[in-house]
Amino acid sequence: MKFKTQAHVTYKCRYHIIWIPKYRRKTLVSGVDKYFEKVMDTVIVTRYPDVVVLERSVLPDHVHIFIEIPPKYAVSKIVGDIKANTAREMRKRFEYLSRSNEMWSIGYFVSTVGTNEQIIKKYIQNQEKQDTGRSEIVLE
Repeated sequence: MKFKTQAHVTYKCRYHIIWIPKYRRKTLVSGVDKYFEKVMDTVIVTRYPDVVVLERSVLPDHVHIFIEIPPKYAVSKIVGDIKANTAREMRKRFEYLSRSNEMWSIGYFVSTVGTNEQIIKKYIQNQEKQDTGRSEIVLE
């Protein structure tokens, strides 16, 4: 088990986070999803260089991320910044998104990840296949 260190702290804080577009609209279609990933990576690298995205799945109607966040940051602050900045940049880039002032639904799901890390990674990797009914996953 690997741990990270910063000034006066050793940690392994990993989270599984999910959020959806407003009204669960299928806005993250092909092309938009790649732009979202690019913007999200830019936001994280510029604002939070010590935050690491370990796994990500962007589907038309929701986003899953498996992320490591140092204890000096609040999870709510990271998610809020990602959602705000990606919404702003995506509305600038895609006209059909600019018609609405709201991109993301209020709130998100977050769960800490302990010893079941591999299960969470496997779940995120297979999420699209599960949603379309093409795969059956067994979580052990």
